[in-house]
Formats: sequence, structure tokens, C-alpha cells
Amino acid sequence: MDSRTRLLGYAGLVLTALFWAGNAVVARGTAGEIPPLALSFWRWMIALALLAPFGIPRLARQWPVVRARWPALLALATLSVGAFNTLLYLAAQSTGAINITLVNATIPIVVALFAWGLLGEAVSRLQALGIAAALTGMLTIVARGDPDVLLAVDINAGDGIMVAAVFVWGGYSVLLRRTAPALHPIALLTALVLLGLPVILPFYLWELAATGGFDLRAEMLPAFVYVGIFPSVLAYLFWNHGVQTIGPTRSAVFIYLLPVFASILAVAFLGEALHPYHAGGGLLILVGLYLASRFGPAAQPVAASDGD
Repeated sequence: MDSRTRLLGYAGLVLTALFWAGNAVVARGTAGEIPPLALSFWRWMIALALLAPFGIPRLARQWPVVRARWPALLALATLSVGAFNTLLYLAAQSTGAINITLVNATIPIVVALFAWGLLGEAVSRLQALGIAAALTGMLTIVARGDPDVLLAVDINAGDGIMVAAVFVWGGYSVLLRRTAPALHPIALLTALVLLGLPVILPFYLWELAATGGFDLRAEMLPAFVYVGIFPSVLAYLFWNHGVQTIGPTRSAVFIYLLPVFASILAVAFLGEALHPYHAGGGLLILVGLYLASRFGPAAQPVAASDGD
């Protein structure tokens, strides 16, 4: 793998963490106003509207690949578009932000275990040390530098839903590396959204019948536009590229950047203050990212078709 490909993979993963952190800020601002399945369904409908003009012609040109690999595409779509975000939004209805972040902290560990078991991707000692350092940094930020915050966390049903989401994402990341068809990146994401939306639809219709939906107001539109573009289209393109070029274990460690970016965005848009624990935790995360990305076994990039 050349240095330019590796650099683009890392840069995309940094942006992925930024966009997903923004998604958390948006979700916090719309909590109680937009039901979870409605948010998940319309997020991906917006993403599909943006992807369709570019992705559907590419899918048509690569139809033989799609037809031959549709079971793999359906599995990937069900795990990513269909299940992960829906479970995340459902968990947010019954558990707190700290609980969600703590469970999310296990994603790199779950991905590393799946990658070892399914791909034979080993984890070096320095890479494991990097994951541990980044995890410590993230917990420092989440706990606001106070260990008692972590000890006071209550376990509830939403945490179980979030654990399921973590395993779903770990499975998606490893299966993406192992089974993804050789499609153009935009064609691949378009296929995942097309196949994932029907998975969400019956649950969304059930929620609609049970709750009566929600009142769409003008001030909600920027939130929908953001979640449809940045954490959906762009973040998924960048994540998929990172997993296929530098491997799932290295990619997963970048999830620990979420609280760093969430803190920065909260300061910028919510008027929150920076504290020393932000700096200390952020430094540990950066050290951990360096160790985990620099000293792991080399991953061979997975070729993606141009589709043109």
C-alpha cells in the first residue's frame, strides 16, 4: 500500500469521527422531538436521494457483480443501514449519553476480536497498548476526570440494545473487509442503502402507527440535512474506504476520536467549556491512535472497482 492511499484512509477516518460526533450533537438537540425509527428511516432516504444519481448508473453498469453477490450485499446492508443506526437511536431513548459512550468504547475491541477470528488479523503488543491508551483517554473525557462518574453509572435495557449495536458494527466492519463485492464505493453504498431501507421500513411503519409520527418544523430541516449528508453518505464512504485499505482493527480505533470532536463541537455550538481532562484525555487518545495505527501488522488493501 502506498503512503498516499494510507494517508487518505487515515484522513477519511478522522473525518468520519468528526461527522459521527456531529451526529451525536444533533441527536442531543432533537431528542424527544423525532422518534428513533423515523430519524433512522428519513436519514437514509435523504442519503439515497443524494446517492441515486451517481450510484444507480454505476450499479447498472456493474449489475452482474451485484446479481452474483447480492447475499453479501444484503447481509452488509442489514447490519449497517438496517440494524446499527436503528439500535443506536433506540438505545438513546432509554439510556444516557455516558452509558452509550461506554458501550461504544468496546467497538475497537470487538472489531479486533472479530478480525482475529474471521480474518486472522493479529494484534501486536504495541497496537494493543495503543487501544488501551485511547480507551483510557476516552473514559477520561466521558467521566470528566472523575472515576466516581463511571462507578455511578446505572445499567438498564438501553445498554443491552447498545451492546447488540456494538456487535452488529463489529460484524459489519469485518464482513465488509472479507466479503464486500468489487464495486465502485458510491455504487456499494447505494446498494447498501437500497437494501437496508426495506429492513427499516416495517419497524418505522409500526412506530408511526404507535406514536402518530412527529410534526416536521422548519428548524428541524438543518438536522435532517446534516444527518443525511455527513454521518451517512460521507462518513460511510470514508469508513468503508478505511476498512478496505488499512483494515478493520486500525479503523475501529479512530472511534475513540468521537468524544474529542464532540467536546469541540459542544464548545463551539452548545456553549460548553473546555477543561483540563479534555486535554489529558485527548492526548492519550492521540498517543493511542499513533501506536495502534503505526505498529500493527500490515493490512493488504481490498481492491474496489471504478465501475466506469
